Amino acid sequence: MLSDIYILLAVALVFWYFIYLRKIAEMGKKHAAGYCKQNNLQLLAIARRSSRLRFNQKNGLHWSSIFDFEFSGDGESHYQGVLTLKGLKLEDVVLPAYRV
Repeated sequence: MLSDIYILLAVALVFWYFIYLRKIAEMGKKHAAGYCKQNNLQLLAIARRSSRLRFNQKNGLHWSSIFDFEFSGDGESHYQGVLTLKGLKLEDVVLPAYRV
């Protein structure tokens, strides 16, 4: 009986993990689209590179996710930027020099 509870808890934890990763992916796409719109860029594609559980003294235990996204500044060329989320909030965006 106790082992059944542990199995049920493990299944629920895995289910929650996949739902949370999906939410992180949606927020990453939302932040990338908003950033591109704000800076008059065209968002071409986005992909999550990694999501890790991290700990530091300032923020405690949190999920850190890194996304690679492709964008265009002039509609002809494409460049790759990096977007970092801490939890579900935007932490940093790094872009290379691009043509406008």
